[in-house]
Amino acid sequence: MCAMREDGAVPRYGPRPSPAATGPARRAELDRLLESAVRDTGVLAGAVFLLAPDGQTLRLEVTAGLPAEYLTPWSRVALSSPVAVAEALRRRRLVWLSDPEEFARRYPRTAIALPYHCAAAAAPIVTGTTAWGTLLLLWPGTDIAGAAGPGPDRVAAACRRLGRFLHDAVGTGDAVRPGPAPRTLPRPPARSRDPAGAPAAADLVERLPEGNCSLDLEGTFTYVSATAATLLGGSVRDLTGTRPWRSLPWCADSPLKECFRGALVSRRPAYFTALRPPDHWLAFQLYPDASGVSLRISPAGPGPAAPAGPARAGRFLGESIPLGEVYQVLHLAAALSEAVGVRDVVDLITEEMLPAFGARTVALLAAEDGRMRVIGRRGYDPGLLELFDGAPLTCLAPPVRVLATGRPAFFATFEELSRAYPPAVRQENLHAWVFLPLITSGRPVGSCVFAFDRPHTFSEQERVVFTALAGLVAQALERARLYDASKELAQTLQAALLPDSLPDVPGLDAAARYLPAARGMDIGGDFYDLVRVDDTTAAAFIGDVQGHNVTAAALMGRIRPSLRSHAATGTTPAQALTQANRQLVDLDAGRFVSCLYAHLDLARNRAVLATAGHPPPVLRRPDGHAEVLSLPPGLLLGIDPDTDYPVTEIPLTPGTVLALYTDGLVETPGVDLDDAMSGLATQLARARFQPMEGLATALIDHARWTAPRTDDIALLLIGLATADQDGAMPLPARGSRAIDDR
Repeated sequence: MCAMREDGAVPRYGPRPSPAATGPARRAELDRLLESAVRDTGVLAGAVFLLAPDGQTLRLEVTAGLPAEYLTPWSRVALSSPVAVAEALRRRRLVWLSDPEEFARRYPRTAIALPYHCAAAAAPIVTGTTAWGTLLLLWPGTDIAGAAGPGPDRVAAACRRLGRFLHDAVGTGDAVRPGPAPRTLPRPPARSRDPAGAPAAADLVERLPEGNCSLDLEGTFTYVSATAATLLGGSVRDLTGTRPWRSLPWCADSPLKECFRGALVSRRPAYFTALRPPDHWLAFQLYPDASGVSLRISPAGPGPAAPAGPARAGRFLGESIPLGEVYQVLHLAAALSEAVGVRDVVDLITEEMLPAFGARTVALLAAEDGRMRVIGRRGYDPGLLELFDGAPLTCLAPPVRVLATGRPAFFATFEELSRAYPPAVRQENLHAWVFLPLITSGRPVGSCVFAFDRPHTFSEQERVVFTALAGLVAQALERARLYDASKELAQTLQAALLPDSLPDVPGLDAAARYLPAARGMDIGGDFYDLVRVDDTTAAAFIGDVQGHNVTAAALMGRIRPSLRSHAATGTTPAQALTQANRQLVDLDAGRFVSCLYAHLDLARNRAVLATAGHPPPVLRRPDGHAEVLSLPPGLLLGIDPDTDYPVTEIPLTPGTVLALYTDGLVETPGVDLDDAMSGLATQLARARFQPMEGLATALIDHARWTAPRTDDIALLLIGLATADQDGAMPLPARGSRAIDDR
């Protein structure tokens, strides 16, 4: 398999050299070029991903400005993955993500794993038609003064330099290949200062009432004041050179690590409070720059000594998504991945997402045929939603408008909503709204609306979570719609290939069931039929085409009518199977078919049977005893055109039940097939005497609930009416058949 360029040409990837180690000089030059790219573009950090020898995987090689562990989820990225670095190389174009919401909108999974206020650019490293890897650049979000991001021309120039270097390295026989583990370049030398001022600076810090610390890019304490050590519950000697979330047990459960990362990546000050057991509340303020983070610590909470908080206390700028919310998102994402049909997605959103976000109401709308359709709701007044049900996609109402803009809309109050959409009607007990566009692969899928029972200012972190989940919901809803459509098509096709109903045959009570496999397209090659030859003669057959797909169903659509035509002329079982076998061999379909054929002579109370590699029938006698019939085996249809099919004659006394079935009814993982068939005979013997309809339902239900089924099930029950018709086996007006998709 190979990737295709947008112009239809097959792209070339870097050569597949032998796995010799790359020379130190080459790695040093790669490092220098990365540092130059970060410096020339003015970004916060950068990373180089190199294409692995298999040509299908990108591997993180080196980072500058941030530790490689920040990018651990992408240390190995499949080229086909919906990740920015992979898409940039796959499509040979720059991927530009200017803010966290755009990040979450386009790459929801990445946004959850990298939940920081930053912008990013991923650019392909290529020379001519040969791809080498991807350059990733990160910088603070665009709402930070002076952080508009690197110029695309400078990014392209950096990629050209990297591409030429990697190309030339191959030419000299010293190709640069991904190393065993990602590397982090050492940070630039610290700014120059007068050593004589160090003691004075330390004295200055120690005189301050708060504790003060300095952490490097790795999160390691490089300086800890005595006051800070006391507040943290440690000593200066023990803390210096350690990471707080490792050297202080109570810090492992605090937000410090994620807040440190968030501040460092976003270059935004951060603030939070945490409890140091047993009862010491501490306020933390983080101030980042290119060399690390300054940390100020002070007592917090009730108490006369608590100092005034920072100017922007209560909500810090650099915070990442709280761990609890991350777990919540992961739970919902996992649940969405398990949703199969549209109804599953709707139930998940209305039952689980509503309480997860503390919303009062939720509505899910789908874009269908140029209009919006309400497909799920909870808490909303049905009359209100009728205003949007059927609205054209050109409507300016917020649930529709967000699909046109591709951006979610957040309204903290009704006043904000009415300014954006003057026709909005005030609704009792609803005061804040979130309108999420559901878009996947550039196609509008629908929208999701949450409403809250009080005014609510949505934080940046909440916006990112909502936006990321919108992407996941859109993908799940699109998959579910495709599944529902394919399932409906499969069931319609399967129903068309099986008999509409079973015929009236005097003296017979017949019922049939078809149950598609639990997995797959809900279409397969199992078939059955009951054919009335005359008033006292009938033919019944059941079979299974190899495979569980459209091809198997198509072949079944040719075999069943052929057998039916033979049956209608009163052909013997041996002749019917012989002719069907030759037809299948002539078709050269490359698939085999099993089949069991029974000729029923009601005037003489007998049946003649022949099998082509099919499971034997089960016979229940009038006294309730049931057994698996032993039939001489015949070869599967479609193998040998000259094979013969021996026949077996059995008596059919009134009250007898003959069960024909496919292997899906009895096959169970880990159970011998003979034992499984004996188990079916036992179930048939234990079942009470009843019409075939009830008996068929009982057998199918037992099969469904006793073990997982991975194959189609077809069942055809034929019962001979008793002479007195006293209710033991009442004769119905017609035979019946059902396709069961439960």
